[in-house]
Amino acid sequence: MTPQHDVTPATDWWRDAVIYQVYPRSFADGNGDGMGDLAGIRSRLPYLRDLGVDAVWLSPFYASPQADAGYDVADYRAIDPMFGTLPDAEAVIRDAHGLGLRIIVDLVPNHCSDQHAWFRRARAEGPGSTIRERFHFRKGRGENGELPPNDWESLFGGPAWTRVPDGEWYLHLFAPEQPDFNWDHPAVRDEFRSVLRFWLDLGVDGFRVDVAHGLVKAPGLPDMGHGEQLRLLGNQVLPFFDQDGVHDIYRSWRTVLDEYSPSLRPGGPPGERIAVAEAWTPTVDRTARYVRPDELHQAFNFHYLNTGWDAAALREAIDTSLHAMRPVSAPTTWVLSNHDVVRHRTRLGGGLDRARAATLLMLALPGSAYLYQGEELGLPEVTDLPDEVRQDPSFFRDAGQEGLRDGCRVPLPWSGDAAPYGFGAGGSWLPQPADWAGLTVEAQTGDPESTLELYRTALSLRRTHPALGAGASVEWLDAPAGVVAFRRPGGLVCTVNTTAAPVRLAAPGRVLLSSRRPEPTDGDFALPGDTTVWFEE
Repeated sequence: MTPQHDVTPATDWWRDAVIYQVYPRSFADGNGDGMGDLAGIRSRLPYLRDLGVDAVWLSPFYASPQADAGYDVADYRAIDPMFGTLPDAEAVIRDAHGLGLRIIVDLVPNHCSDQHAWFRRARAEGPGSTIRERFHFRKGRGENGELPPNDWESLFGGPAWTRVPDGEWYLHLFAPEQPDFNWDHPAVRDEFRSVLRFWLDLGVDGFRVDVAHGLVKAPGLPDMGHGEQLRLLGNQVLPFFDQDGVHDIYRSWRTVLDEYSPSLRPGGPPGERIAVAEAWTPTVDRTARYVRPDELHQAFNFHYLNTGWDAAALREAIDTSLHAMRPVSAPTTWVLSNHDVVRHRTRLGGGLDRARAATLLMLALPGSAYLYQGEELGLPEVTDLPDEVRQDPSFFRDAGQEGLRDGCRVPLPWSGDAAPYGFGAGGSWLPQPADWAGLTVEAQTGDPESTLELYRTALSLRRTHPALGAGASVEWLDAPAGVVAFRRPGGLVCTVNTTAAPVRLAAPGRVLLSSRRPEPTDGDFALPGDTTVWFEE
């Protein structure tokens, strides 16, 4: 049965939304060139409606030289020809709204492409040019300026500075093709408010803000002082990440978003336009600063994503996450996979059983959940890609850094017994494994034991059951070692066995959904290892 989408919710639809990330290169190919595109996305929107998600987040499709898979933007108001045209993007938005789906687009404000018009002018006009002030150009250190201005390192390996022929250096926290903007410059702030309005006028429902923690750098760009590789997580605020000045930027963005809320679009779904922070911070409490009532709406919960499959650690991460969001009245978000991390089926160990159990745990938690394309098919990380097909820029810096992001970006299998499994008529830009025939959408549809049908059932229940969705807390229940058990108001108990061995427990009610089939016996049952069960009391 197709889930029924309620498109007339309260304005705060995002508090319990399930948001599905589409990585356009790898979702569906509409023109047969081996690369996913907007036409392919448009053709598969009914699949996402039937899956039961509320919104679709599109990774970048802007005009770009593709040095970092589109996260090097040359023009924020244009579509890269490899993905289609601006009318194609408008058609995706229009069709999605017609199906009851909202559209969230990626915004990349920390850096642009070295082919962006501003940066090309800055290089051409040379030292002293006022347009260079929109980036971080500096003289080098050393007798002849031959050393970088400070000791910062790129997240992709090597120095975070590149020297241009006139002798100055520019800052790039990622690839050299991705110069960082100087957010102290008013022209940068004005430009991005204009970019927000451009896409809001086209009808998008929100933005995922890339590197939201990185826009503002510490005054004077001070040295790290210890010469270590950049660290995303730790107990300190780094001079290039999570600076307090970012919050003024997001307050100004919130005023723009609020102008468009509730929706001003004829025929579009009502409700607020939102922004979601990709903010890697030292603590969950600092993450909460990004979602205060006058700033952004949500922030990714990387603390939870980085938690291992351990009952005590999971309970601590859940408690800490919920506690941090309560003072700012923001929903907690939950995520297991995305385009930058190893797929959770592989990362957590334990194979598909553990991945399915982790999913049901996540979807039972109060707040909003993010799904990454293909996890509903139980896709594993592709770990044996040959070097010659890799495209992750980090693989090519400093003699290679594993290029781990390619393994989660392999194109989706839709149908058939052999590659490209219905992805498109022209093959796929990364090779798909030969053993994926049983993981296609076609193979799993209608099979009650499949991972796809598990997701469809879980999302349908999450939409309709009064105990699931929005909320700010859980009631922890007594449980044996290795078991997580909690109650949600409204009559649902979630029980998770994180161990490999079965555990015998008293059933708190009837089984509503299970990641594996439990065996109830005389009022109690054996909960298999790596299994989550939803009970209705």
